[in-house]
Amino acid sequence: MPKMKKSQYKKGKPRSGSSYEVPEVTRVKMPYRSSGEMWARIVEIYGQERMEVFCEDGKRRIGRIRGKIKKRVWIRIGDLVIINPWDFETQIKGQRGKCEISWRYLRHEIAWLERNNKLPEILDVNNIAF
Repeated sequence: MPKMKKSQYKKGKPRSGSSYEVPEVTRVKMPYRSSGEMWARIVEIYGQERMEVFCEDGKRRIGRIRGKIKKRVWIRIGDLVIINPWDFETQIKGQRGKCEISWRYLRHEIAWLERNNKLPEILDVNNIAF
């Protein structure tokens, strides 16, 4: 078996410390209001891809992560997401509604939304009791 040269061990771009560059925001996904989408914040994580969300209409719902993003996106408490409330579900008094989480925003996208006053005041992280 031939020996590998030293130059073959080091492939790719060399790392130079922790220089994180903030990506430039060119387009940010907004909720599609005509289909019922709205913003929400994650309040609690239950497991089995289920979590409690606080929606912009003031209600708390049980959200499940959409199958398309389930294994691609990590969602934590306090994250801003887009949800689709279930309109086919029968409303029962004393029971929380359900919804589907379809999008999670990144930090630089949230900063852009706050700078441009797109987020409702009710979804400010400091106003929600976790």
